[in-house]
Amino acid sequence: MATARTLKPEDFKTPKPIYCVWETTLRCDHACSHCGSRAGPPRNDELSTAELLEVADALIRLGTREVTLIGGEAYLRDDIYELTRYLHRAGLRVTMQTGGRGLTLKRCQDLRAAGMAAIGVSVDGPPAIHDRLRNSPGSHAAAMRALDNAQAAGFVTTSNVQVNRLNYRHLRETAATLKAKNVAIWRAQLTVPMGRAADRPDWILQPYMITEVIDTLAAIQREAIEDARANNLPLKRAFCVLLGNNLGYFGPHEQVLRSRPGGRDVHWHGCQAGRFVLGIESDGIVKGCPSLPTAPYTGGNVRDLTLEQIWHHTEELAFVRERDEAELWGRCKTCYYASICRAGCSFTAHCTLGRRGNNPFCYHRATMLGREGLRERLVHRQQPAGNPYDFGRFEVVEEPLPSEPERRTQLPVVV
Repeated sequence: MATARTLKPEDFKTPKPIYCVWETTLRCDHACSHCGSRAGPPRNDELSTAELLEVADALIRLGTREVTLIGGEAYLRDDIYELTRYLHRAGLRVTMQTGGRGLTLKRCQDLRAAGMAAIGVSVDGPPAIHDRLRNSPGSHAAAMRALDNAQAAGFVTTSNVQVNRLNYRHLRETAATLKAKNVAIWRAQLTVPMGRAADRPDWILQPYMITEVIDTLAAIQREAIEDARANNLPLKRAFCVLLGNNLGYFGPHEQVLRSRPGGRDVHWHGCQAGRFVLGIESDGIVKGCPSLPTAPYTGGNVRDLTLEQIWHHTEELAFVRERDEAELWGRCKTCYYASICRAGCSFTAHCTLGRRGNNPFCYHRATMLGREGLRERLVHRQQPAGNPYDFGRFEVVEEPLPSEPERRTQLPVVV
């Protein structure tokens, strides 16, 4: 049995899909109100087991090192154990991201026996808020059981949170819950107006709220590091708070929130879609990133082209490799960090403003605007069509920064 090789600098010299997020089914035991893929029923034409293994072979040939299985809920496919075993035996690290509603101890034990390395369970706030976002009473309790079951089966456990107007002032409470559950890594990302989340524009954070979110996350991380030191623990054992790709960028907390405690300092290097990241949908559609909206970014389908052909020869997967600063617009075009950041997360910008190249969800940008006495606000202009991975459109407007008394009277939290 092969073992996963540690990545080296030379692995990042030539574009290859080092990390793949693979949606194996849209079937889901939730119907989350903020789900970008609008998961629930399976697609009518999802890949068969044989087709999954053919795609797995292509990933192996392309040099993929890690695959995260998602859905829907990936564990609702009976062949998840076969696929996990196949990838693991070829030396790939296999993980799963889940809402955890049906993640029983038996499923965890079988996944562990098949070679899965880690499980991430999404927790989007305290029970009432989580259950509302997940559109399912009891889903928070189920997520807690899923973490227990995964750990009992020997898994490293992580957790994701989607930050939005329902939960952004409950981050400390959520972090405390996960830390008590021995979660190793807590990754924060924004709820983006894609899929069902696009149907609820009042749930999307306003850009000026970003500084409060990141300041809070940074304080949680620094306190966790101090706790580790006070208890004479190695920093690598500290509760780790990380920013997802659509949250940042280049503020005073950039390195503390992109680096592992005790590890090397890391900062944002721009969107990696189609450069070192790959996304596969359950019907065989391939994108440069799993989060990208499907219609503008489909490079092809593995039933029509080989995965190698899609990776090497389609424009939709090559946009990051080939782009320059010419596509930037708005505030991002004149930003000091433009050449490195390239407007942050492509899918977030596109799903919010209708095209990439300008991203208002930026700590540095919000701070610079504040120094000018300004802030940005999103105005909803267009509803989505109702398809998986679809989006509507907002317009970003600049307005004078309210005074402190005025800000205190504004209640942006959705109840």
